[in-house]
Amino acid sequence: MEEQPLRVLACGDVEGRLNALFNRVQAVQKKTGQFDLLLCVGEFFGTTPEAEAEWQLYKTGAKKAPIHTYILGAASQETVKNFPNADGCELAENITYLGRRGVFTGVSGLQIAYVSGQEARQEPAPAHCFTSKDLVALMTPLTSSSKFKGVDILLTSQWPRGVWHYANNPEVNTKLCGSNSIASLADKLKPRYHFAALEGAHYERLPYRNHIVLQENAQHVSRFIALAAVNNPAKKKYLYAFNIIPMKTMDPAELVKQPQDVTENPYRCPTKDKMDTQKTAFSATEEEEPANQYFFDLSKKQGGGFRGHGRKRHSDGDGRGRDQQHHQGQPKQPRRHPQPSGPCWFCLASPQVEKHLVISIGTHCYLALAKGGLTPHHVLILPIGHYQSVVDLSSEVVEEMEKYKSALRKFYKSKGERCVLFERNYRSQHLQLQVVPVPLNRCATEDIKEAFMVQAQEQQMEMMEIPEHTDLKQIAPPGTPYFYVELDSGEKLFYRIQKHFPLQFGREVLASEAVLNIPTRADWKECKQSKEEEEESCKQLRDDFQPYDFTWDE
Repeated sequence: MEEQPLRVLACGDVEGRLNALFNRVQAVQKKTGQFDLLLCVGEFFGTTPEAEAEWQLYKTGAKKAPIHTYILGAASQETVKNFPNADGCELAENITYLGRRGVFTGVSGLQIAYVSGQEARQEPAPAHCFTSKDLVALMTPLTSSSKFKGVDILLTSQWPRGVWHYANNPEVNTKLCGSNSIASLADKLKPRYHFAALEGAHYERLPYRNHIVLQENAQHVSRFIALAAVNNPAKKKYLYAFNIIPMKTMDPAELVKQPQDVTENPYRCPTKDKMDTQKTAFSATEEEEPANQYFFDLSKKQGGGFRGHGRKRHSDGDGRGRDQQHHQGQPKQPRRHPQPSGPCWFCLASPQVEKHLVISIGTHCYLALAKGGLTPHHVLILPIGHYQSVVDLSSEVVEEMEKYKSALRKFYKSKGERCVLFERNYRSQHLQLQVVPVPLNRCATEDIKEAFMVQAQEQQMEMMEIPEHTDLKQIAPPGTPYFYVELDSGEKLFYRIQKHFPLQFGREVLASEAVLNIPTRADWKECKQSKEEEEESCKQLRDDFQPYDFTWDE
């Protein structure tokens, strides 16, 4: 027999406006039928004489809440007096205080975890605050069970810090908003719904997943919803209605279904601080003068071939190029790129780099002609600093890499070509994102995808398709060897390299009969040109690409 869902209402800060809330609830129930319970997060009681008078009507029984109402404890010192018992109790008919923290399980099996108040900033904690001990006491009995999958609902007054990562931005000050402890709690308890308030904002985050794609079995998604205060003048949403079948009685396949707009888990987002610690240290001389001397060298070597290219060296009206100003004044953004510990062929500041192959230079990335390319327009996108793979990149490098991808797609499209990108993070020390154009009349994107899948299978490798909103960092933590393909449709293929991997695999697939049909060019060493030929090819490509090159823009 099909399990009947529970009908639940959630509400933001009531702040003593009980009549307004319950009138609204009655109107909703009249329109759509009876709800089973109302859950209130944030500050339930008000501090004004009007709020006190309203509460007395419910406390004495003169008025009665039209629905079973469960509330959290005080979120400020002023409202502590309304809660006689820290362990929870009925405050009036149909109005129950859940308690300081704990788990409430309804007769239906619905499991609700809750934490009252705000995070304590001092010891001993004030009555309206929770401590890390409270959270440990709440979590441990739940998460220590091997059968624990998560809770149905989590109620907190405070927001979890960073919940907006990978998603739509809320209308709050993200520098100050939220608690790291609540974020950690939400990550561990994996609630299907998490409600919070106190910020005076309504925010419905995109659902996020609780498992790592391709590494862990699928788990249910979580939804975070912040609600505004009752009757707020800006008319922001404060009441949220939803249906829920308790996890315990739900069909497991139904429970783990992933919606289209699901994102990565915001609480496992690698923060900028973490990224910074991975960057190598610099000597004093490098810090004083960032490794950008090569911009001048390039211009000289190319006989002015870059024409102000890359670092936007346009004249500023006083006859000086902007890069010269950077040396005399403070640079807008000092480029302290990570440096290699030994020689590297691809670090732009390195003496080993073949600078005659460079097509364009941005702030964080550069574009170079592929040595022994599959086609005349086969290029590489490379970070200027020393990064091993895409998953090691900082956000500003990723952003500029995306700009280069976009510019190249437009460039190839103008030539009647679609582009395929691939990266091999295996036996390589500097990230090289290979970009290969395939004529539109050669084959469809689906054919290219199939060629990668089939040829991988022939070599006992299983390529996986990555869901659209997935961040590669979640699948391949830094240090993981992998092979990755991005098609012009946005589809992404991924293979986690186990022991051995054919180094030329990406080229072999694209050179095969099914795609470009140039099997003799699969090995780059067989396609070598003289330095003069390379310089000529590069100059031609640089001129062709120039209208699409964003580094020329002001």
